[in-house]
Amino acid sequence: MTFRLADALPQAKLQLLRRLRADWERTHPSPRSESDWTAYAREVTTAVEHSLDEGYGGCHFRDERWCKELRSRLLLFQQQRYQLACWTIMPNHCHLVIRPFEGYPLEDLVGSMKGVAARHINSALGLSGQLWQEENYDRIVRDEEHLWRVIQYIGANPQKAGLAHENAWRRWILPDWDAAGWGFRDP
Repeated sequence: MTFRLADALPQAKLQLLRRLRADWERTHPSPRSESDWTAYAREVTTAVEHSLDEGYGGCHFRDERWCKELRSRLLLFQQQRYQLACWTIMPNHCHLVIRPFEGYPLEDLVGSMKGVAARHINSALGLSGQLWQEENYDRIVRDEEHLWRVIQYIGANPQKAGLAHENAWRRWILPDWDAAGWGFRDP
């Protein structure tokens, strides 16, 4: 899953994404196949990820206080309502692998994490309005190979974005997974 700050993408990029969606819907009428959706998601994800990595917007998570705030929200109900396998907090967005436990819808869990963090950050900074973009990008992990690729992508995101200093980002992987050989493999 990826979620981002509301100002993480410039308006021109958001307009481009809306046009891309409208064009795609026009050229892919319903019913749309799983492979159509997958190809579209790949195209949009590539465009969005590149823009996010440019560090646009307020980039609140460069500040250690707000990074710690989000980290505490991510781990608050670890192993009670969900299992987080890993996460990376970038200056203006966050990637994570999460498996909700039965009875805890993913949307509710992530909405709560984002909502509490937003209230704390907005209050401390004297801000009002929306801190987070409403939409999240989520994807179901299909198999072990896919899971491995996702974990490695999340772990490599800071380097891919050109963030050399760890004080500009934070990442974590479940210690049991790391011990079992599923840790981040830095180039």
